[in-house]
Amino acid sequence: MKSASPPNFDQVAFRRALSQFATGVTVITTRASSGKLIGITASSFNSVSMTPPLVLWSLATRSASMPVFRENSHYVVNVLAASQLDLCKRFATVKGDRFEGVSHAAGDSGMPVLDGALAWFECHNRSRYEEGDHVIFVGEVERCGFIDEAGETQPLVFQNGNFHGLGPL
Repeated sequence: MKSASPPNFDQVAFRRALSQFATGVTVITTRASSGKLIGITASSFNSVSMTPPLVLWSLATRSASMPVFRENSHYVVNVLAASQLDLCKRFATVKGDRFEGVSHAAGDSGMPVLDGALAWFECHNRSRYEEGDHVIFVGEVERCGFIDEAGETQPLVFQNGNFHGLGPL
């Protein structure tokens, strides 16, 4: 197999090109062995397989949360609604207890499911792949759910450095 050619662009051009792809926004949540709740904002979520039910997301290797997500057996992917922009920003930037004052409930796995999420996926941490400066997590979905009025609620979308809602065309 032939190897890849060196890139003909710099990181700034690569980032700008990637930013044109609109992605949904999630908060990935788990519980450390100490019992502390951990959550991070991620827009790298994708479906992988229907049988078995698999999803993936990625996390920067330098993330302070990496050791917990790497070692934990379970996590929850919470898909955010446009009305949850403050929650998105909180889990992306707040230092300290990101869950303080955040309404949530423990899922069957004991991991936090955020109230108001459009959908949620309780996952077994099936496999991890180190690629470049990120780790790709593949989760086997054990349980999932969604809010019934999701068709009337806009998802939170990130594109070109900005957050958006989404309306039907």
